Amino acid sequence: MSQGKIVGAKIISLREAKNISREELAERAKLTQQQVINVEESDILPSLAPLIKIARALGVRLGTFLDDNDALGPVVCRKNVCEESINFSNNSQVSRKNMEYFSLAGHKSGRNMEPFIINVQPCKEKNFVLSSHEGEEFIYVLEGSIRITYGKDEYFLEEGDSIYYDSIIDHIVQGTEKGAKILAVVYAPF
Repeated sequence: MSQGKIVGAKIISLREAKNISREELAERAKLTQQQVINVEESDILPSLAPLIKIARALGVRLGTFLDDNDALGPVVCRKNVCEESINFSNNSQVSRKNMEYFSLAGHKSGRNMEPFIINVQPCKEKNFVLSSHEGEEFIYVLEGSIRITYGKDEYFLEEGDSIYYDSIIDHIVQGTEKGAKILAVVYAPF
């Protein structure tokens, strides 16, 4: 089963357990009913923005949708043991193909942060869709270089550089001609 289907099934299950209709969820999350339908039924994992809105509307952590197991203690992720990657979309086919996420804490229950190693492919696309959602993001460039559009500003980061920003501002992370490997930590308030 695809990541999108797994997340959609978890949302449906939580929504139905709380006796919330799709229409009511859409209203609470400030999304259209069609957006909720798309998130619940799509094979493709949506961007973080609608997932965060839906999590808040359902009264759960963002991690609830991404959890694999419920480990109560610490979760160790060994360097050469990567699980299947996750790809969030932001309604841009190009963006979907250029970033491959590897969760570093998918088995940790009760987490408030989402740490990822992300492989960012080179991107020359000029027409991209910016994303925004509640919370904060921290990015550390492990290899290569990235370009971050944040509001009306652009930042170029190379190996060893980092950035911390409020993710409510429209933003996008793109690989430069080198591409990159980054550590990203996303915090979404509950």
